[in-house]
Amino acid sequence: MDGRFNTIAGWVLGAGIVFLGATLVTHEIFGGERPAKMGYPLNGVEEETKGGAAADRPIAFYMQSADAGRGADVYRKCEGCHTVANGGANGTGPNLWGTMGNTVAHRGDFAYSDALKNHGGRWDWETMSQWLASPSSFAPGTRMTFGGLSSAQDRADLMLFLNQHGGTLTLPPPPAAEPAAGNASAGNEAGANASAGNEAGANTAAPAANTAAPAAPAPAGH
Repeated sequence: MDGRFNTIAGWVLGAGIVFLGATLVTHEIFGGERPAKMGYPLNGVEEETKGGAAADRPIAFYMQSADAGRGADVYRKCEGCHTVANGGANGTGPNLWGTMGNTVAHRGDFAYSDALKNHGGRWDWETMSQWLASPSSFAPGTRMTFGGLSSAQDRADLMLFLNQHGGTLTLPPPPAAEPAAGNASAGNEAGANASAGNEAGANTAAPAANTAAPAAPAPAGH
């Protein structure tokens, strides 16, 4: 009986040792630390922190390629509340004829919310883009429940379409191109070299000043 108990105990102890060893080996192979960078990189897909809405270029950039035909398609999202034809009736929202270039809340026959009536300003390209991107952010308290257009190109297309319906704005010029990173580095290097040259010139001038001719001897005493 004791021999059988010792045998069973030995098997249990051996199994425990094997299990512990397997656990240690598995941990060494696979590790449990969180990787410094999660996931796998995909070509053509930027990280969210490097791209996204915050990286949008000025609306003037998108206006250069705006298309009123595409804007008409985007406008279909607005047809439930607005009309755009000259003389069209107001709906849940005001008629939009002649909006682009006009003052905010310009229609006297529509009851705008206080948020818009008190906003002030003019519907230029930038202002309308901000409104279309997020009405609630542009005018907190507005009654307009539309969530907004996240695509800057959609906003540009829609604004061009609206401007062709009684608007008075001219197409904005393209924004100035930002200097390439390489050019900026070259400029910094050139600036550093110029500073070094100025410092060298100053150091050269100092000895020259020190070696100037000695002053003439004082006249003899009277």
